Amino acid sequence: MSEPDHLFVYGTLQPGEVRWRFLAPFVTGPGTLDTTTGRLFDTGWGYPAAVFDGSARVLGRVYRLRPSGRDAALVRLDGVEAAVRGAYRRGEVRTGSGLRAWAYEYGDRLQPHFRRLPAGNWRIRR
Repeated sequence: MSEPDHLFVYGTLQPGEVRWRFLAPFVTGPGTLDTTTGRLFDTGWGYPAAVFDGSARVLGRVYRLRPSGRDAALVRLDGVEAAVRGAYRRGEVRTGSGLRAWAYEYGDRLQPHFRRLPAGNWRIRR
């Protein structure tokens, strides 16, 4: 089976957020609202942590990656998301709309000060 052509984002890679500029050149179109199963936390460090354990819902956007730049996008985003150092790991999720997509899951132990976001939405964390 081929690798996903989409990326599900739920935090700082969304439009208007601090890391959107790293993703924007690699996507086609405006993306669509979507969900996946998991839990979302506010780390208190200005970015969220998601755990895709199927226990709740995480709200975000899903983007199709440009075919000609997909591999370059993933290499760049792995660096931006510190996936190469284990802070986050890129894995495959199934979105609520049925798409297979890459997403970045928190790769370390959840910290006691992380605050669960019951709505699963980084944009309404306050």
